[in-house]
Amino acid sequence: MRHRLNAFAAAALVAGMLGIVHAADALPAHRFFHVTLGAASSQPTSGRLLLFATGAEAAKTEAFKASAGKDGTVREVDASPLSPASTSVAAMDVPHWTPGQTLDIDADQVAFPAGYSQLPEGDYYVQAVLDVNHDYNYAGRGAGDLVSDVVKVHLPSASIPSLSLVKALSARDPWQLPDSAPAERRQLIATARQHAHDIDFTSAALSAFWGRPMLMKGRVLTPPGYDPKGARRYPTVYYTQGYGGNNDRVIGTLAYVWDAMARGEMPPMIWVFLDESSPTGTHEFADSVNNGPWGRALTTELIPSLEKQYRMDGKASGRFLNGHSSGGWATLWLQTRYPGVFGGTWSTSPDPSDFHDFTGIDLYAPHANVYRRADGSAYPLVRNKGKVIGTFQQFAQMERVLGPYGGQLASFEWVFSPRGKDGRPLPMFDRDTGDVDPAVIDYWRDHYDIAHRLQQQWPMLKKQLDGKIHLYVGTADTFYLDGAAHRLKAVLDDLGAKTDFRFIPGRTHFDLYAVGMDRQGLLKEIAWSMYAVARPASSLKRTAP
Repeated sequence: MRHRLNAFAAAALVAGMLGIVHAADALPAHRFFHVTLGAASSQPTSGRLLLFATGAEAAKTEAFKASAGKDGTVREVDASPLSPASTSVAAMDVPHWTPGQTLDIDADQVAFPAGYSQLPEGDYYVQAVLDVNHDYNYAGRGAGDLVSDVVKVHLPSASIPSLSLVKALSARDPWQLPDSAPAERRQLIATARQHAHDIDFTSAALSAFWGRPMLMKGRVLTPPGYDPKGARRYPTVYYTQGYGGNNDRVIGTLAYVWDAMARGEMPPMIWVFLDESSPTGTHEFADSVNNGPWGRALTTELIPSLEKQYRMDGKASGRFLNGHSSGGWATLWLQTRYPGVFGGTWSTSPDPSDFHDFTGIDLYAPHANVYRRADGSAYPLVRNKGKVIGTFQQFAQMERVLGPYGGQLASFEWVFSPRGKDGRPLPMFDRDTGDVDPAVIDYWRDHYDIAHRLQQQWPMLKKQLDGKIHLYVGTADTFYLDGAAHRLKAVLDDLGAKTDFRFIPGRTHFDLYAVGMDRQGLLKEIAWSMYAVARPASSLKRTAP
């Protein structure tokens, strides 16, 4: 039996009872879509229903471009913060949905950048997705999500368009490349896998915080010639991923490091690829009242456990940190918070380390607003080759529609903010107006503003921290993160600290590591710098590629 929860029908019934239905009112001002739980699931389910729409002609043009002119078929409609104006998205939470049941989603009630009734008349490709794990903001669509086919519709339509969820997305083996991938690449992944070892460590501290067993995940990569019973020990690199990263998405970097070590283009070291993803975004290995004591768990539980299991140096001069973006902030935080544990951080394009410049916004300014400057102009957040392609407001409001968990801005609040009465972190800013909450920012400053902490505690930190901070960022960083890096450098310079800051001309957030034709070439340079600290007397030299 087919069931339907029809918001439009309910509204029409109420209007009829009030005697205000007219012929011209046959369709509501809001745009509705029928979505049926079809062949995608034979069991009741729940999640956040997302509806995406994009202009048909532009989508076909992009499809042709992506296929080098071979195929203009649009196979997926999705939103991207790197192109916020190109796709509209509407959302609705679904607490219970039975197979065959049809729901009506109001595409004007919760929508970005505006309700569907505001879309210009024309042809659109639309697609529905049920985000069953409420992690779309962080990972996009993935295993278990239910999707419809891409359907072409004309809006506004004479009748309510219908879609059906017909496919459940399956899990993908991260070690398995498609047959179309080059054979050499597939062989490299298979070889690297033989030297990679999963981390599934139950943390006592995190389990106590959450009241249930909590795992710390990652992968350990051992170098060529590694003998678990041998006498030789190795420096160790703790690598943290950026926002959107996880255990599956690090395989490419892991294989690159293995290949570079095998060729002699990187020194022999043990690499620990740490997974800092969580349902709330990235926990960034910070001790937080919302996420729990991740930094303490890493430094007092996981690292000692790994050093008992693997032939690691097991001392600060042989423990190093490297990470990019949110991972860059995490490594900078870990080095400054636990200076005696690590021998140096090589942090690249870190998230803001001085909240006087939070992607270009001074959060400490009187009446601070993250959406608008005092003159009313919008704060940009995303740029490409000098062109602004997204504002802070667009980014925040798209995130809100995609869901309350896992978004980049919400992730900051789960790490940095005090806990509210409802058990959730207090928001740093109002999502409607952009107004900053100064009380929340005071808390951010006192607990997580790295520049502020260094200013306040440098006499105590200097002995163990001086000379250990290495930071790289592009002068054209996509998210304006070079501004905060300049401020951090100025603070450390004023303190007389020994540091290594490199502002790479013209580089963005995404091409920072490129050296010549090698897209990850900077990682090789960083690895040799680390090795020089751990083995200052070594005569080992880098093999030319």
